This record gives sequence, C-alpha cells and structure tokens, in this order.
Amino acid sequence: MRQDWEPEDLIEVWTLLEDDMRRVRNKSRTTRLGFALLLKFFEVEARFPESAKEVPAAAVEYVAQQVKVPAAAWADYDWQSKAIQRHRGEIRAAYGFRANTEEDQDRLTGWLATELCPVELSRDRLAAAVVARCRNDHIEPPAPGQVRRLVGKVAKDFEKRFCRSTLERLSHATRSRLEDLVAGDGPEEGADGDGRGRAVVLY
Repeated sequence: MRQDWEPEDLIEVWTLLEDDMRRVRNKSRTTRLGFALLLKFFEVEARFPESAKEVPAAAVEYVAQQVKVPAAAWADYDWQSKAIQRHRGEIRAAYGFRANTEEDQDRLTGWLATELCPVELSRDRLAAAVVARCRNDHIEPPAPGQVRRLVGKVAKDFEKRFCRSTLERLSHATRSRLEDLVAGDGPEEGADGDGRGRAVVLY
C-alpha cells in the first residue's frame, strides 16, 4: 500500500462509516484502533497488512481521531494475540471473504500453469492476476511475499516444461547442431565452411 496520502484521499478511503462505527463500538482502546485500521485496510487491499509499518502513518492518525484513541496505541496492538485472530475473522465475514487454504493455493497454481503462464511473461502482472482472482472469488489472497514466491515457482516450472517440450519436437539433426553451437563447436563467425578464417584486407 502507498504511504503518501492527501487529506482528501484520507477522507474518501479511511473514513469510518456508520456500519464501521457500529463494529468498533464494542472494542476498547488499543483493540478498537487496531480493529478499525485492519477493517479499512482490508476494504482497500482485500487482505490484511503484514506488519504495523505497512499501514500509512497518516491513516493511523486519521482513524485514531475518529475512534478517539491516541495514535500511539497502534504500536501496542498485539499481532500474535487471539484478539487479532477474532478481528480478522470478523472483518472477513463483514466483507464476505474467507481465509485462503492449501486447496485454494493448489487451484491457483494449476490456473497459473495452464491458463496464464502460456500467455503472460511478466511476473508482476501474474502476481496482480492472482490477487484479482482471489478478490473475485472472495478469498483472502496470500501475503504479497507468498504471492511472489508462488508466481516465481510456477513460472520457473512452466519455462522448464516449455523448453523441454520444444526440444523434444526438434529433429535429431537440429538438436545436434544446436548442441554443437552451445558447446562452441560450430564454425566461428566470419569463417569459411571449412572453419578457416578469411583474411581481412585493409586499403
């Protein structure tokens, strides 16, 4: 998520609406601010932040004012607690999402390998497509680092299979010539057919 936000953008994206305020009312102090920030972050990104630093400081200040909790309380939000697990579950339910499972990642792997990798080379666009697919299916996508690793592995495996299948379609003679070129056994550039270099005459 971008870190620089203009005041008008903060108001448009990070303002807690009536339903949002209803959800935070039963939370106290630190958990109220933490829940509110996770709620609005998820609304924008369809995922949760990986750490407190990923949430823009301006957004922390703006949301803190709305829930009447000091912005410094964000640093006390416990990312390993049962409370944040409940918060995530409540937020997913609010937006009609569910957590990503191993089965979901297996399906994403198959989809990337069979439908996207054959037509798209950019790993950045492949990663964006994974996130978009998850959003469309109302599934919380893997963390950005996990998405990059997933895309990298699938793309690498696809490239290996593509090269192997291409090589298998070549005739034996063509494969031999290619192997000679790779090994450096072919005629050097500028050489005659017998491999002997031609003299260069300067005038």
